[in-house]
Amino acid sequence: MTWDWQVFCKSTIEEDYSPVCFGTGGEITYLDWLLSAWGWTLAVSATGLIIALFFGVTIGTLRTLNHSSLVNKILRAFATAWVELFRNIPVLVQVFIWYHVLHALFPILKGFPSFILVSFALGFFTSARIAEQVRAGIESLPKGQRHAATAMGMTQIQSYRFVLLPMALRIVIPPLTSESMNIVKNSSVAFAVSVADLTLFALQAQEETSRGIEIYLGVTLLYAISAFTVNRVMSLIEKRTRVPGFIGPTVQGGH
Repeated sequence: MTWDWQVFCKSTIEEDYSPVCFGTGGEITYLDWLLSAWGWTLAVSATGLIIALFFGVTIGTLRTLNHSSLVNKILRAFATAWVELFRNIPVLVQVFIWYHVLHALFPILKGFPSFILVSFALGFFTSARIAEQVRAGIESLPKGQRHAATAMGMTQIQSYRFVLLPMALRIVIPPLTSESMNIVKNSSVAFAVSVADLTLFALQAQEETSRGIEIYLGVTLLYAISAFTVNRVMSLIEKRTRVPGFIGPTVQGGH
């Protein structure tokens, strides 16, 4: 078996090689295509993570509301239903629902690019997992903190905003690191709706060049670099925000 790493210098149209592996004059090489696909993967991952954090923190917070009022009970029930729905449906199925089913039900979605729909599917799927981590983080705090906030005259919103959430988010950074890395890997489902990500590049480039080993190793390397970078960034954030002497929560019943 021989290796042909120069496959990335090949033009995607012609059979000739580019001396610098980057196309010139409008010509595109497989390396150009690979880097473009990496960009789409990062775009889907970043957008999905933003959506997941927003909804995950919100839903996780709602799951810890007390039962003091009917509104709180309704919000808790809604949050529980959200978690059970989105974490128990495979992410690929959710992508197809967003792309095919919701397209038919809500025609306005036809104006959205595919990568946005995939980002929402990925974000909602991950939000259910993040919600459980946020819930566990809030519930692991001493109950005295909630009581102290109430004794100081804070409203429920103020107690979450100024007391509970700042502490809970600091102690759940380790599990959030795993979810941030997972969202990079799960972004590979975007190929199913023709988003030009790394997985779609690998499938098409391997078929065109018949150099599957080189193509898939290149794609694997970029996925690994992406996930490792996320891990390092989140580890740095964890070190800077760690609560001294606090043992983080354990999330039960995760999928």
